[in-house]
Amino acid sequence: MSIVSVREVTRQYTQGSHVVHALRGVDLDIEAREFTVLMGPSGSGKTTLLNLIGALDEPTSGSVTVDGRDLGALSPGKRSDLRLERLGFVFQSYNLIPVLSAYENAEFVLRMRGVPAAERKKRVLETFAAVGLHGLEDRRPNELSGGQQQRVAVARAIVGKPALVLADEPTANLDSETSGELIALMKSLNEEFGITFLFATHDPSVMAAAKRVIRLVDGTIHEDRQQ
Repeated sequence: MSIVSVREVTRQYTQGSHVVHALRGVDLDIEAREFTVLMGPSGSGKTTLLNLIGALDEPTSGSVTVDGRDLGALSPGKRSDLRLERLGFVFQSYNLIPVLSAYENAEFVLRMRGVPAAERKKRVLETFAAVGLHGLEDRRPNELSGGQQQRVAVARAIVGKPALVLADEPTANLDSETSGELIALMKSLNEEFGITFLFATHDPSVMAAAKRVIRLVDGTIHEDRQQ
């Protein structure tokens, strides 16, 4: 079974008197353990599609199924539960909580799930070791470099062992060396732990690392290739 199944999905927005067709009849399946990139120019629909798959938005028409659940059939509370329990998110702007330490930021998802303290500590420390953050647990976001903050964001995304990690332009604010390190990290997490990654990106280095590249133009899929 596909971990993501998108069927005949459209998404329209109204801007004043103008209707924007962000997605136009998209069909897409993502299998478990994929390392896949959605690429395309600004306005192509890649972030819109990522938001629909992440249950952060709803399609105008069509269906989105994630981890065997039809998102359109779920209440807002159930969609929130799905995001918490089964999805991980990595954003361009890191979205770390500034008053919390790196450890506390990564631990936050587990706290929300009600995971006992001892298990939270074990998981966070294991995850920090896996993403190269050992020794930085007590630092606040403003005491970390951009690359380190993004690693904390990756740790937060994977610490709960999600079925799928959605990453929207995760390297956009990083220099090329740090970007390369982050891509290598996520690729190793994909290969060693079987975590499924779906990116929306303009970054050629992310595209080069992907196993599958899906190109969107004007809200439709124009190319879908394995590499």
